[in-house]
Amino acid sequence: MSVPHEARPLAATTIPAAVTTLRARGMRVTPGRRQVIEALFAADGPATAEAIARGADLTSVYRNLDTLEQVGLVRHFHAGHGPGLYALTGRHQPGYVACERCGAHRVLPPDVLARIAGAVREANGYAVRLSHFPLVGRCPECAP
Repeated sequence: MSVPHEARPLAATTIPAAVTTLRARGMRVTPGRRQVIEALFAADGPATAEAIARGADLTSVYRNLDTLEQVGLVRHFHAGHGPGLYALTGRHQPGYVACERCGAHRVLPPDVLARIAGAVREANGYAVRLSHFPLVGRCPECAP
């Protein structure tokens, strides 16, 4: 099972802000790291590592994504049976619902996530984090 990092999310609203954040943390901004950041800013939503790589070395992309997640600029989650999806923190919502049939995923509003987490805590005492795995079911188009 892949486990998300517990870094405090750092929202960078622009590429220069992301670069400044990394440098302020004593990190180098290598060409590969910059490519990953630029690809995430260009993406319309969460993206796979393969889409981010665009022909670059996939191993390097995964390493850079992991590093960026460790410092809090990136987060990843798993939607159904597909590959992990990566997004900039602060740019995309922290929770999703995914269709087990077609793979579509949609954002869950923060108030809905809070109610679900509250219900779980009330039922069994667990303080759940709903950002790494989406709630899975069937979307309206695939529901019987």
